[in-house]
Amino acid sequence: MQTAPLPSTAEALFAVLIAERPDRLEALLAGDPARAANWVRAAAEQGLPAAHVRFGRMLLEGTGVARDPVAAAGWFRRAAKADDADGCNMLGRCLENGWGLSPDASEAARWYRLAAEADHAWAQYNLGHLLLDGNGVARDAAEALAWYRRAADQGHSRAMSLVGRCLEQGWGVAADPAAARDWYRRSAEAGYFRGQFNWASALAEDGELDPAIAWFETALAGAPDASRRAMLKSLARSRHTALSNLARDREPAPCS
Repeated sequence: MQTAPLPSTAEALFAVLIAERPDRLEALLAGDPARAANWVRAAAEQGLPAAHVRFGRMLLEGTGVARDPVAAAGWFRRAAKADDADGCNMLGRCLENGWGLSPDASEAARWYRLAAEADHAWAQYNLGHLLLDGNGVARDAAEALAWYRRAADQGHSRAMSLVGRCLEQGWGVAADPAAARDWYRRSAEAGYFRGQFNWASALAEDGELDPAIAWFETALAGAPDASRRAMLKSLARSRHTALSNLARDREPAPCS
């Protein structure tokens, strides 16, 4: 796909407004993603870090432009060098996952940390993963939990579930099943499918099968295919007939 020429001065000025009014950009993306990408690129060319990140995402995903992870990483780096927390986090993602750059978990951790210290919830969550796994950094479950907590305190639903997991398993802290369940509930209510599944599992352990089934169904409806299949396998092994039946009923029919 050819990149369109930069828009006129008037459109470029409007691009600045789009950077401050994301609702306008979302509406434009729905109707004309190529034009939206053109405007975002104009704002990025004017040096707006938020536009650097947004255009980088469009290049990463191929939204309105040809997919180009290398160029995306370059835009994220420009934002990161301007001390933009979103840019630091996305540059870390590229380095962790090899999107347009050679994978380098240690360097990813460095950029995540910069954003995490600026209170960026996703960076706190991402840094927590590297610390918990010892990926690119020395394994430190206690520090991982601390970052998950900071993200969770900002309403990050995935981090809430990981706080619960750490508390359940005793990773970086003394095991506290009651507190773990509370975090799973909070994650579930915030809409995260793994939190919903974990909270449903906790309810099932307490014999509260009706609310458990309702949460299991919600989790299954929101989970991506691979996670959904894993959840169904877990439910199929349940000692509760109602849950194993739920798994059987939700299994896709075999191809004839």
